[in-house]
Amino acid sequence: MASDVMIGKLRKWGNSMGLLLSKKELNKLGLKEHDEIMLTIQKKSNPLREMFGAMKFSKPTAELLKESRKNESKFW
Repeated sequence: MASDVMIGKLRKWGNSMGLLLSKKELNKLGLKEHDEIMLTIQKKSNPLREMFGAMKFSKPTAELLKESRKNESKFW
């Protein structure tokens, strides 16, 4: 049985809610329409808190900002 962690979004669907899952992720697991699946549902916590410290850069932030602004137009 295939198993993976997927992030989806709840959307209003008539008087109900529907769960949208990425086609790419579904294809990776070999899932198709009408397949039966088992869900474990957990509300996602604060995404900013989850991301804090997750990305590591080889350069300091000030240097990255300076590089990103190097090619900005002088008309802005």
